[in-house]
Amino acid sequence: MRQHPGWTSVDQVSNIEPHPTEQRVCEADAPGPEHGTELLEPREVPLGGPRAMLVHRALPGRNRRMVGAWCFADVYGPADVSTGPGMQVPPHPHIGLQTVSWLVQGTVHHLDGLGSDQVVRPGQLNLMTAGNGIAHSERTPEHAPDLLQGAQLWVALPGHDRRGPARFEHHDDLPGFSLPGARVTVIMGELGGHRSPARTHTPLVGAEVVVEAGSTVTLPVRPGFEHGLLPWTPPCGPTVTGSSPAPSSTSAPDATTSSSTPPNAPTCSSSAANPSPRTW
Repeated sequence: MRQHPGWTSVDQVSNIEPHPTEQRVCEADAPGPEHGTELLEPREVPLGGPRAMLVHRALPGRNRRMVGAWCFADVYGPADVSTGPGMQVPPHPHIGLQTVSWLVQGTVHHLDGLGSDQVVRPGQLNLMTAGNGIAHSERTPEHAPDLLQGAQLWVALPGHDRRGPARFEHHDDLPGFSLPGARVTVIMGELGGHRSPARTHTPLVGAEVVVEAGSTVTLPVRPGFEHGLLPWTPPCGPTVTGSSPAPSSTSAPDATTSSSTPPNAPTCSSSAANPSPRTW
């Protein structure tokens, strides 16, 4: 074997035997995800600049860009904003998507180029449809509660709606229902026979699921959708995503989640026919 100039020879790098003995070289400490699911580890990203508060970004990632039409998923907090600037995202543009703002704690003040001026609180939805272009800002307002915790999600619009008009919606009375061990709020789309008034452009669902400690909950989701679960119990855990059939299900159109502490878990699902995201 010829050695390239400048290379250093290292012994025992490869086993060149024609019939090597099988060896176990690594073992997992915990069982992997069930068949048909993925675990996506979020990464920390400063929101609004290097000195801004940190968020945990699960989408887009190295191995998965979208769950159906959901193309972006950040969770943040709980963060103490009483001694710092909190969320300070200055005006910036978007095109071809919807931004979905959902809080568990605290308040966020939204301003945009349409003249919208809206504070969002826990249990309320701020939904901005960028269409052919809009600019907005999101900031922690004065006299806000001490703690801020929430999620920022984006939905990619289909082709004909990317060039449509920009819109802003605020919904403070969203439908919900109870399951054994959980309370569900339908943020977008339809779940369990309850439909959100929020505007959607492709078949999708977004919901908050608050699970009682120690409970196992089965959600009546559609088997033809891709599904994602975004845990909010601190510290932020991985995002669990799956395709049809739904996670933790091999035949029935249900998704199962369990908890040892009562988390708020946004559940996002969407038709697997992904619009291509165009974002600024």
